[in-house]
Amino acid sequence: MEPDEKGSDLSVSRREFVGVALVGGAAAVLPAGAQPVEAPGDSVSCTLTINGQEHQVRLDPRVTLLDLLRERLRMTGTKKGCDHGQCGACTVLVNGRRINSCLSLAVRHEGDRITTIEGLASGGNLHPMQAAFIERDGFQCGYCTPGQICSAVAMLEEVKAGAPSAVTPNIARIEPIQLSDDEIRERMSGNICRCGAYVGIVAAVRSLGHGRNA
Repeated sequence: MEPDEKGSDLSVSRREFVGVALVGGAAAVLPAGAQPVEAPGDSVSCTLTINGQEHQVRLDPRVTLLDLLRERLRMTGTKKGCDHGQCGACTVLVNGRRINSCLSLAVRHEGDRITTIEGLASGGNLHPMQAAFIERDGFQCGYCTPGQICSAVAMLEEVKAGAPSAVTPNIARIEPIQLSDDEIRERMSGNICRCGAYVGIVAAVRSLGHGRNA
């Protein structure tokens, strides 16, 4: 850029321009005299029981359970997909119930029993659901599979306990819920497979569903 009449250089770098714009934008949205709120930086101590083993960690209270598992404890079987609780790839079990670990803060689970895909197998033996997914081709790329398997394990327990779904024909009748394909699809709908291996997934779950044969 050419110097102005007084000889000063009016050129502004892209970085300087963006910095000025951000400062100006913040000033525009903050009330007069208000100061930006700084995020808490203090770490906290927490003891978590994961796959039967206690882990004492010190972490930022804003860390999600998913990031703790993957980034700190190197339990990378649990996958990060959408990171918004929409795909189910990060599903783990907490006290036997399935949750999206990307939406849950790690510190809130002190005292809970957390089970990841790594904790389902017993010694060198696969969990029956893991074996069923292999036998029935319940995966293709495999990225969503850990979440699918954890979700399926918890789902069968929900059915066993008599918890109805949106497609259960009659929730007032006192009898075991029949694990139809529609029931499986509805109950597993929070776990998305981008490869479309749903036929194999349903078959794997059905093969373990209260004696039903695929």
